[in-house]
Amino acid sequence: MEAHLVRCAILVAAFASLGASYRTQNFVVEAPSAAMAKQVGTAAETYRRELAIDWLGKEMPNWSQPCPITAQIGDHLGAGGATSFVFEHGEVFGWRMTIQGSLVRILDSVLPHEVTHTVFATHFRRPLPRWADEGACTTVEHPSEKQKQQMMLVDFLHTGRAIAFNRMFAMKDYPQDVMPLYSQGFSLARYLISQGGKRKFLDFVGDGMADENWSRATKKFYGFNSLAVLQNNWLDWVRQGSPAIDVPADSAPLVAVKLPGPSNESPREEPAPAPSPVAAAVAVASPSAEKSDVATDDKPSVYELASAKMGSLQKAAAEPARDAVAAVGPVDEPLSEAAGRGSYQVTRPQAVQRPRQVILEWSRPPGS
Repeated sequence: MEAHLVRCAILVAAFASLGASYRTQNFVVEAPSAAMAKQVGTAAETYRRELAIDWLGKEMPNWSQPCPITAQIGDHLGAGGATSFVFEHGEVFGWRMTIQGSLVRILDSVLPHEVTHTVFATHFRRPLPRWADEGACTTVEHPSEKQKQQMMLVDFLHTGRAIAFNRMFAMKDYPQDVMPLYSQGFSLARYLISQGGKRKFLDFVGDGMADENWSRATKKFYGFNSLAVLQNNWLDWVRQGSPAIDVPADSAPLVAVKLPGPSNESPREEPAPAPSPVAAAVAVASPSAEKSDVATDDKPSVYELASAKMGSLQKAAAEPARDAVAAVGPVDEPLSEAAGRGSYQVTRPQAVQRPRQVILEWSRPPGS
């Protein structure tokens, strides 16, 4: 009898270790518990609807197959995620998403970032330039994560790791020194969005991808005569501290999630930009809220994890610093020439018939 009870206990523990799943119209979530799976699935579905409305002005149709989400949740885990999908004959499908981190950080930054990738992929049905894809997706994260990007950007500009715009716009894959791409992409996306809103930004990206003539598209949509002029104006804005600019009504800043405190306490008041539909739609009650306060979360972020992994690799091409906020280098080469030097191939497994577009947001250091 005792042996039977031991075997039953082992089986129960084994099944528990497998976690739980939760299905929505467009997502199937695997998480450590049923409650967590439901929270992630509900939030993912809400983000998918509200972010599509925010960026595209309308909801997206349901996908033919749901996107599997594997969620590794724990306060000891750094925040991050990875999303992949397949483009073929003007269609996009085969969604896969992996996310990890504290429940707080997953819900307020990682999940909206990853879901935004799927919104863009569904809309464009082709790969976006890395700077635009990652930069725009970072704009929907929690303010604390965006502040980290801003701090890293200034450091990269001071230390000569920044990427000249002609090279950055030509990149089709992640450079080996990936962090400047994230920081510059986020800053430039924010700067351009402030000049006319999110839908104008997406129209600009789509128009530029049509012929890869980014100087033409930049002049058409934003009035800057070349990438060099855009780069210089952006640098001036960064020198001023990247001040907030009045954003058009269609591009109100997103507040991903408002976290209430434990049930026996008053809700925590978090400073935040103007409320968004997402903030109103998603309410999260995290059992670890006391340990994972949104504003003071100091666990390694997606960017710090990636930096730890890639810090020893070759730096992306950039001109040396020349002043207090270093210029990112002259933009005086044809994009076709710059692409050969500025793009680095990152080896990833790809199917022979159906290449899989991989959006890689984090890389855990070996042995962690």
